[in-house]
Amino acid sequence: MTVLVLMGVSGCGKTTIAKLLAADLGWAILEGDDLHPAANVAKMHAGTPLTDEDRWPWLHAIADHIDAWRAAGQSGVVTCSALRRVYRDILIGQRADVRIVYLKGDQALIAARLAARKGHFMPPGLLDSQFATLEEPDADERPIVVHIGPPADAIASEIVTDLKAAV
Repeated sequence: MTVLVLMGVSGCGKTTIAKLLAADLGWAILEGDDLHPAANVAKMHAGTPLTDEDRWPWLHAIADHIDAWRAAGQSGVVTCSALRRVYRDILIGQRADVRIVYLKGDQALIAARLAARKGHFMPPGLLDSQFATLEEPDADERPIVVHIGPPADAIASEIVTDLKAAV
């Protein structure tokens, strides 16, 4: 049983990669953004960055979902920006069967992707605040780090290869 938390700034491909991984591995999937309270979505849609106080209930809701999967012996893939170490500590903590996958990309590439994206509540104007908040995972967090330049299917394959090598 394994749970992967795909993290990174908005526009790095979390949802796309999560769908590919879940389909390839036959695992459950949770779009972390779906657990945001309506007030958080409205705030982001208006171009206002979330505060930690806005994020705590959301992060705990995702952690509760992860724990429910773990209790049921269900592997899964979760998308969550998880930009700061303290956020990842809530999601992963001492859960050895939960792994971070950091989808890493430079700001110019991600800004171009966001500019082309339609129908998402996260406006491109918040990208600067996301990069300002981002604390890349340290080695002790056991992250799988993948660069987002290649096509999505190649990224998903790299993650699966890294996962199998870690077993």
